[in-house]
Amino acid sequence: MRVAFAGTAPFAAVALEAILQAGHAVPLVLTQPDRPAGRGLKPRASAVSELASARGLSLLSPGSLRADPGSAGAAEALDRLRSAVPDLLVVAAYGLILPQSVLDVPSGIAGRSGVVRAVNIHASLLPRWRGAAPVARAIEAGDRVTGITLMQMEAGLDSGPILLSEAIPIDSTDTTGTLTDGLAQLGARLIVSWLKQAPAGSWASVPQPAAGVSYARKIARHEAWLSWGEPAAVLARRVRAFDPEPGACSLLGEGLVKIWSAEAGPLAATADPGTVVSAAVDGIGVACGDGVLMIHELQRAGGRRLRAREFLAGTPLPVGTRWQTPTAAAPR
Repeated sequence: MRVAFAGTAPFAAVALEAILQAGHAVPLVLTQPDRPAGRGLKPRASAVSELASARGLSLLSPGSLRADPGSAGAAEALDRLRSAVPDLLVVAAYGLILPQSVLDVPSGIAGRSGVVRAVNIHASLLPRWRGAAPVARAIEAGDRVTGITLMQMEAGLDSGPILLSEAIPIDSTDTTGTLTDGLAQLGARLIVSWLKQAPAGSWASVPQPAAGVSYARKIARHEAWLSWGEPAAVLARRVRAFDPEPGACSLLGEGLVKIWSAEAGPLAATADPGTVVSAAVDGIGVACGDGVLMIHELQRAGGRRLRAREFLAGTPLPVGTRWQTPTAAAPR
């Protein structure tokens, strides 16, 4: 099968590699342009771009696929996609809106419920967590389960019919990073499985239910500031949800500190929210609106991640020390 591919993140690169290993021809890969990254803000190619280049695939990085005035490379991308003559377009963690003109290009695969031309590998059990950040929002909300949905793409936001889905549990220690890694492997397995059986025409899609729709808005950096008046259990989930990006944080004195590992402590706090109530080698206890957040791993700006024991060796935190949340938690 001739499968055009659109993706950007490492999650997508895992799926592209699986499609190639399954023997499918990939005549064109679309990915986002190189972005500034790291301390030097040097342009860095996406994970999909690096894989496509290494495998000698035809690669294009338009800034947009919308045919609006000033769109960067949209017309060229559409022409290249048509010239690739794909049977199907597979999309995973791409990050750009695909207009109907793009979705209509592949010749399509016929099944019992019609023809599918574009399939999205989405990291949630739709219709829960449509949108940009389904993994982080599932952890933040305290969901016990998530999964992968293969969705027939249409113009709406993740609203197309479901082709295939599979659930996995969310572990109490999962971060967005670790859970995304597991979902990437599941997504790769499901798309290869569906591509194998699709030409037989036995597949059918199922409309998404109207009930249970929720939206996973993109993570804004200002959300990562911990508000100590919230319950410890809520803050612990937020720490996991914002790892690896943007990293949950608070102010200690005038310095920003990122918090990478924490859990809700078993004891009730008797101090004002944000007050250190204990500081030991196994964790730093901070009073919250309800309960205590036990912090196990921290990082000062410009430093490296440290376990509580290492952090306290360089920065003693007497009981009564206050962590602060900016009055206006502006993006960092």
